Amino acid sequence: MNKTIKKKNNPEEIEFQAAAFRRLVSHLRNRTDVQNIDLMNIAGFCRNCLSGWYQDAANAKEISMSQEEAREIIYGIPYSEWKKKYQTENNLNQQSQLKKNL
Repeated sequence: MNKTIKKKNNPEEIEFQAAAFRRLVSHLRNRTDVQNIDLMNIAGFCRNCLSGWYQDAANAKEISMSQEEAREIIYGIPYSEWKKKYQTENNLNQQSQLKKNL
């Protein structure tokens, strides 16, 4: 069956978007070897961007959410813990590439 969803706020469309978002977040949680700077250099966004967008969406609905709360939702653990466990030093090439991309 090939059904096209035409309404922007169609409940099925929202369900599909939510499922894709959850899958992306799960994928990023499992790929701790991929650094945020690499995501920024390749895709133009990173885990911190996602957490910021999540926080913005909550705030738009008048739900108070701190940056740390949003980051914990995306990272699955407190951001400070993630940084200690998984974040590596950026090399000069990564930093140079990021400057070009910004």
